[in-house]
Amino acid sequence: MGFQNGKERRVSGHGREQGERDERTERTERHSDLITGRNAVTEALRSGRPIESILTARASDGSQRSLGQLIAMAKERGIPVKEVSPARLDAMCGGSHQGVAALAAVHEYAGIEDMFALAQERGEPPFLILCDGIEDPHNLGAILRSAEAAGAHGVIIPKRRAVGLTWAVGKSSAGALEYVPVARVANIAACVEELKKKGLWVYCADMDGTPWCGGDLTGGIALVIGGEDSGVSRLVKETCDGVLSLPMRGKINSLNASVAGAIVMYEIARQRSGIIANNSFDIS
Repeated sequence: MGFQNGKERRVSGHGREQGERDERTERTERHSDLITGRNAVTEALRSGRPIESILTARASDGSQRSLGQLIAMAKERGIPVKEVSPARLDAMCGGSHQGVAALAAVHEYAGIEDMFALAQERGEPPFLILCDGIEDPHNLGAILRSAEAAGAHGVIIPKRRAVGLTWAVGKSSAGALEYVPVARVANIAACVEELKKKGLWVYCADMDGTPWCGGDLTGGIALVIGGEDSGVSRLVKETCDGVLSLPMRGKINSLNASVAGAIVMYEIARQRSGIIANNSFDIS
């Protein structure tokens, strides 16, 4: 899982003032993807700006009814609306939010057709990554970073029950978000079916499958990476053409999603680049 290193607080003079300014800047940047207040959120929805979710303060007095039109606009665009405690919303927004905030995307989403166009532009068979329920922004950022480095033409994520293009994802991607198209779909299993119709072979990284380096991964291909806790969902796994697995020699039975994904991505990159590996070892 991702982690952040804490800042060291200096204790005197200019150093202490600088440290305090750094912390204030970090707090501001951490929530720079937040839009707060009813008018601001309403206008963001009207403008068509990419929004991950709407957060509303949980209330017992029915005061949320005044947000009815705003909530309806969000649902019409397929944007999740989540109730959170007033204390959490206060902590995120600094207390000035009028009971509502929007978590905006830090980058425009692409379409899957843009990914196919990029592959055609490069003269390469399509190479796509699908994330089936990745919820940790550090994991998604790391997956984007590996996907860019391995030459993938795009990453596809679900609209619900998964992290979107938040500030933390952008930071964790170390700049890769600027180069890797990211698309959102309503249903990953349905997307797998569509990709298969377009001629791609779709594999998922999961347990009890073919060794990760045992198949031909050189043509048009898509790789599904499962969520941190549940892995690849049953329906998605059944829809895929096959399962690619990594040998587990230790006592734990799983790897971090972004780590496992990176290993398989680079096997795909190796094969597509024509790099010859020594495959005389025993992986059984």
